[in-house]
Amino acid sequence: MGDEDGAGDQPGRARSYRKAEERREQVLAKAIELFAQHGVDTSLRSIGEAIGVSHAALRYYFPSRDDLLIAVYQAHEAAEDEEDGDSATAVLKRSALRNREVPGLVELYATLTTDALQPDRHPAVRDFVWQRFRRVRAELADMVREGQSTDVDADDAAALLVAASDGLQVQWLLDPEAVDVHRVLSLLERLVLGSARPRQDGETEHGGQREPGGNQEHQR
Repeated sequence: MGDEDGAGDQPGRARSYRKAEERREQVLAKAIELFAQHGVDTSLRSIGEAIGVSHAALRYYFPSRDDLLIAVYQAHEAAEDEEDGDSATAVLKRSALRNREVPGLVELYATLTTDALQPDRHPAVRDFVWQRFRRVRAELADMVREGQSTDVDADDAAALLVAASDGLQVQWLLDPEAVDVHRVLSLLERLVLGSARPRQDGETEHGGQREPGGNQEHQR
């Protein structure tokens, strides 16, 4: 009978879980809207007031401000559309164009990267930013390898592209009339990726020469 009782409770628990998830998505959607408009000055309390929930109820879904900031940026980034065959710089340029419409979320990202340098105070943010950098560098490096036949090291190029994109967006926040992120990234693409010479037959990505039938490299 105990098993039957437990089975009878399952639909109710499922409905309760769905309602909680729906409420969390509502909170997150409103938080994204407010952060996009007001940046990191948005408080948990103001979000709760905007959707009619108490500060305590809001903390049920997001126990800390860091948890909310991370969730907001993850949702913002997940909404970006990628197209097959995109180059590394095309992805960054499209993101930059999209971010022009939501400077508050660019400010949020800059805040997250700064907080990540204080792991004792913001351990969750540090882990999120660390993992994101590793993922983004790996994804961009794969795009460089697929789209280029040059002697440019794909991992180094990916790190450079990330550094340039992040730094340019901070400059744009401070002086939007003077910095065109999209145009500068196009210049970087020509200078770093477009000007590299074609890789010679048998040459590795790092400039060494691959032995026939082996994976060893000999530096010139």
